[in-house]
Amino acid sequence: MSFTAADVKKLREMTGVGMMKCKEALSASDGDMDKAVEYLREKGAATAVKKAGKIAAEGMSYAAVIDGVGVVVEVNSQTDFVAKNERFQDYVSTVAAVIAKENPTDVDALMAATYPGTDRTVKDIQNDNVLAIGENISVRRFVRYEGGINVPYIHMGGKIGVLVNLEVEGLEADQVTELGKDLAMQIAAMAPAYVSQDEVPAEEVEKEKEIQLAKALEEGKANSKIPEAKAKMIAENKVKGRMNNFYAEVCLLNQAFVKEAKQTVDAHVKQVAKELGGKITVVKFTRYATGEGIEKKEEDFAAEVASMIKQ
Repeated sequence: MSFTAADVKKLREMTGVGMMKCKEALSASDGDMDKAVEYLREKGAATAVKKAGKIAAEGMSYAAVIDGVGVVVEVNSQTDFVAKNERFQDYVSTVAAVIAKENPTDVDALMAATYPGTDRTVKDIQNDNVLAIGENISVRRFVRYEGGINVPYIHMGGKIGVLVNLEVEGLEADQVTELGKDLAMQIAAMAPAYVSQDEVPAEEVEKEKEIQLAKALEEGKANSKIPEAKAKMIAENKVKGRMNNFYAEVCLLNQAFVKEAKQTVDAHVKQVAKELGGKITVVKFTRYATGEGIEKKEEDFAAEVASMIKQ
């Protein structure tokens, strides 16, 4: 039975084993996927194969600046306990260094990059760690910022990782580090989706306006004495105020500054720039909350332990 590159990719996704070993397994198994999995188990990749199917929704989000390049990366594990493992943490920080140096286009390219100090790939070392630690481990996503001033922040040991990118005029990097850290902490706490309201997609704005208008019109029905035209005008005025609240929720610069709620983040940035005698622009940011969006499976640990004993 022949096999294709797509089969190799599928076996790799199923098992977490490197591409060359997957190709070798399919060749030895005449393209039979089930036999290829058995082959990998027999050749010593058994633990990695068994663990690769486990949901990895814990782990850590790590942010760092390496040689001026900002990186934030999320690496997942099955349990929070492993996130505290020194070997796991070393792997995460080294992966960040690879991202900074090699500028991979995506996770697949990162996995194929050479792991520092070895002649092996990042994927090979990841599989070694799966075997050594005993849990599925996977790099989920990353962002790399080159240029400007990058400020990283890690919250609660990796529960949240934030990277902020600033541009300055007439200032040095060390002058805005404190501001960058404050902004990163703001982003970690308040989870804005955009830097400013100019970035909010038009369709999202229109959808929010429709929701708020319908809500305001429904509220206006309680007073039947108000003419319909006037009721609509009142509702439209309410929408304007409520859209300000919407922007204050989703846009960083529109949010109330956590350290001084009487001013917005935008006002605080401008105040700091004026005090320092320069110009500061918040260009972009990334916020990763570890495991967000991953459906976590409820494990029956007693049953799992029993099944492991039987193996």
